[in-house]
Amino acid sequence: MAEVQVVEALLFGDQEAKAAAVEAVTHLTNKQRHKLAENGAIPAIVSMLHAPPDFKSLESTIFALLSLAYGSERNKIRIAKAGAIPQLLNLVQSQIHPLIDHAIAALLILSSCSANKSSMAACGAIEILIQTLHENNSTQAKLDIIVTLHNLSQWIPTILLSCTSSSLIHLVNHSEKSSKLVEKSTGLLENIVSSSEIALQEIASTTFGIRALVETVEEGSKHCKEYAVGILLMICESSRETYRGMILREGAIPGLMQVSIDGTKRAKASAKSLLRLLRDCSSDFRSERSKNVVLEQVMGEIDRGEMRGIEVGMVEEMIARLNM
Repeated sequence: MAEVQVVEALLFGDQEAKAAAVEAVTHLTNKQRHKLAENGAIPAIVSMLHAPPDFKSLESTIFALLSLAYGSERNKIRIAKAGAIPQLLNLVQSQIHPLIDHAIAALLILSSCSANKSSMAACGAIEILIQTLHENNSTQAKLDIIVTLHNLSQWIPTILLSCTSSSLIHLVNHSEKSSKLVEKSTGLLENIVSSSEIALQEIASTTFGIRALVETVEEGSKHCKEYAVGILLMICESSRETYRGMILREGAIPGLMQVSIDGTKRAKASAKSLLRLLRDCSSDFRSERSKNVVLEQVMGEIDRGEMRGIEVGMVEEMIARLNM
């Protein structure tokens, strides 16, 4: 079906013809899809989201919108202006699980366009996505939600910052620490915490919040560790007296020492800064004098900037001794 026939079917056809037309959109070339959009087909496609709940046609409609939006900022704006966002959010809440995941993917694509962000927030997208993050068991859907929330992070209302942070730290706590899900969650958490005292306090005061971050420093991927160290540093900087002991009690020092020698550039700097904040009272939590000596020795290396490759084996041995 050529793009001219698709447009005619969408604008003037019966329900069956329209359903066939939206299914055909994904098979068109990029040039044909461009002509389709220029000829006013997008509002007609979006109107199919209002149609009676025929699973196949709804799925085809979402796929058609995804194919039109991909790589085209103009089409993303057109799709939003045609009223797709409220309809996609309705599908997210529909309990029709395959459609939920497709609708979330479409919202992610639309949220990547700066012109759509405020209207998405105004439609209640943030509240619905946070709620869905709790309820949806699909890892890919969770990833898409987190990236969408990252795109909309500037628009997260203050009243939802605590809830958002709580949802993300729960995900981190219950997920494999080296997973992409934890990487995206900690990345968004660091972004939120950097500008919100409310979010910071929510993570720090949660029973398992600091522990989950320390475990991520120990077990996560390089980027997971980078984000987790950054969050712990901000927590400690916000109130050394309140949080330093809590971080130490979770056994953070060995992981931080390891990151200080083999983490990303930013993670190394953050880990060293956090170790210096933790250093003064570390003896309160390390009763054996030998461990204090080891800590002071490695901190001296850090302070002098002498952590080069030749010392890595020695530092790893020190970490092992601290873990004994």
